Amino acid sequence: MKKYFFILSLIVFGLSFSWAQISEPVEWETSIEKVSSTEYNLVSKAKIEEGWHLFSQEKATNGPMPATFTFEDTSGYKVLGTVTSTETVAIYDSIFKMNIESFERSVVFKQLVSIKNFQIENIEGQVEFMVSNNQRCLPPTVKKLIFKLAQNDVTSTHDADTDKVVAGSIEKKQEKKGLLTIFLIAFLSGFAALLTPCVFPMIPMTVSFFTKQSKTRAKGIKNALFYGFFIVVIYVFLGAVVTWLFGASALNALSTNVWFNIIFFIILVVFAISFLGAFEIVLPYSWVNKVDKQADRGGLIGIFFMALALAIVSFSCTGPIVGTLLVEAASKGGIAPFVGMLGFSLALALPFALFAAFPGWLNTLPKSGGWLNTVKVFLGFLELALAFKFLSNADLVLQLHILEREVFLAIWIAVFGTLALYLFGKIKLPHDSPENHISVGRLGMGMFVLAFTIYLIPGMWGARLEMISGFPPAMNYSESPYGVGYTKLGSGGDNTAKLIPDGAHLGPNDIIAFKDYETGLAYAKTVNKPVLIDFTGYACVNCRKMEERVWSDPKVLEVLKRDIVLISLYVDDKRKLPEDKQIVSKITGKKLKYVGQKWSEFQTLRYKANAQPFYVLMDLEENNLISPVGYTADIDEYLDWLNKGVKAYND
Repeated sequence: MKKYFFILSLIVFGLSFSWAQISEPVEWETSIEKVSSTEYNLVSKAKIEEGWHLFSQEKATNGPMPATFTFEDTSGYKVLGTVTSTETVAIYDSIFKMNIESFERSVVFKQLVSIKNFQIENIEGQVEFMVSNNQRCLPPTVKKLIFKLAQNDVTSTHDADTDKVVAGSIEKKQEKKGLLTIFLIAFLSGFAALLTPCVFPMIPMTVSFFTKQSKTRAKGIKNALFYGFFIVVIYVFLGAVVTWLFGASALNALSTNVWFNIIFFIILVVFAISFLGAFEIVLPYSWVNKVDKQADRGGLIGIFFMALALAIVSFSCTGPIVGTLLVEAASKGGIAPFVGMLGFSLALALPFALFAAFPGWLNTLPKSGGWLNTVKVFLGFLELALAFKFLSNADLVLQLHILEREVFLAIWIAVFGTLALYLFGKIKLPHDSPENHISVGRLGMGMFVLAFTIYLIPGMWGARLEMISGFPPAMNYSESPYGVGYTKLGSGGDNTAKLIPDGAHLGPNDIIAFKDYETGLAYAKTVNKPVLIDFTGYACVNCRKMEERVWSDPKVLEVLKRDIVLISLYVDDKRKLPEDKQIVSKITGKKLKYVGQKWSEFQTLRYKANAQPFYVLMDLEENNLISPVGYTADIDEYLDWLNKGVKAYND
């Protein structure tokens, strides 16, 4: 008996071993494939061992069970149509003794789905299938399929034009644009610094020194190139120090900080007054003397200290420009100060390298004279105008309504009007040399500034001034939002006011908007309309550009007023939260005391983004109708995004 039991055990073991060897003749791989901004294919690829075949989805009479996929609709996605596959082949199956549509070696199945909520990480499904090798047919097998829709996986299927619809990509794209803008502004500022009385005369003197003191022309060019390189190193190091001291996130947070904006308003006013000739900002002479001594050492060390001496000696002219750049870069956050100093120093160093390589060009340089001081004064007026942008930011964040649109424009008209008079020679400032006439260049610049000043004047009566949109306060942050002496509501104001729901207000372009998420969502449910969440800020320049250039377009405005409910959440709103709503931040661990902090946390946690503007179109169950977008200057592109979201809601 034991003998037969042993033999039976061997047979069972052998069958089990044989079964184990062939129990997994099919391997499954899953991936996702982008079809449109909201539609994706769930791709299931089956690799089939040689000699085996996988039965198709077609059911055969008295045949094997067909491959069957199961996906259930959820609040995060919707299944569209049925599963498709690559072509089948008719295979004679000796077990079922019939021709059956099957797959050999490999097959790809696709299921189209519409994503309603991009915050879901995975979509799960299952496939039940049978395989055969004409000697044996395995029983039905159920395989669980997981399709990873994590943000980085989704974005990997986007092309360059659609990356901006995903939250992480929006921030990266905006950051790149912001850094490029900072670099270009800094580069132009570096050229402006070259044209100041402290730097311009140094170009021929320094280049001549290198070319004459060097034994060969090649050696002179090499030394001048090192001189330019060390100028870049010194200023880039300054930008790196600022970034390191404050940190990327801290600099970004400072951009809407009231005290940050007030302090830098004062700093820029001081810089402007210095450029206008009231006094000079200079570093201690002891620093200059010590650096000069080191510059006499020769070699690369001496050249480095010559570059450092230039930075110190020219500080009275370059300091205000560098300071202004660092202030503006700090308001952008991240590595912007580093990038800004790179652009500035490259422009400053480039002439030294070029004129060293081509010393004959020195003869083409204009002679130093009163025009250099004119450039310096011109920069002073520009800094004075920029200073009031920082003061305006503080006023906007606090909603004090002291520096409203008309007051801001009046100040700019006064600043640029005075600059025009100066360029025309009607006003004299300290350090101006006596002149019997003005140059053609100065006259042309004066006419340009005068034209700009005249352009600003209609803004006092309600003109949009799209050329400078984002710099002045918004149209609705004004004593007369519809122009001086004109009230939109007129005698029918009471009737119009009744049309505004409780908790709402007239926002940009007279769009009815809510500033509270819960209140706006509740209203959207009563009118059965999708919700547009507008993550914005009072001090956000690009937000104002969107409102004044894109939202004001008649077609866009019609959709915003007719088809959606707008909820504008200001991340720099400094109103205090009630005590019972001051919760601890899941990000910083600190208590959220202000309304803006609440919305900033909400945006970061739900949408993994903290840049503004940031637009989300969602349904009444708070599922995304279409991928969010950020700053979109193209009107047609933004309108198309709105229409697709509204269509998805209505479907």
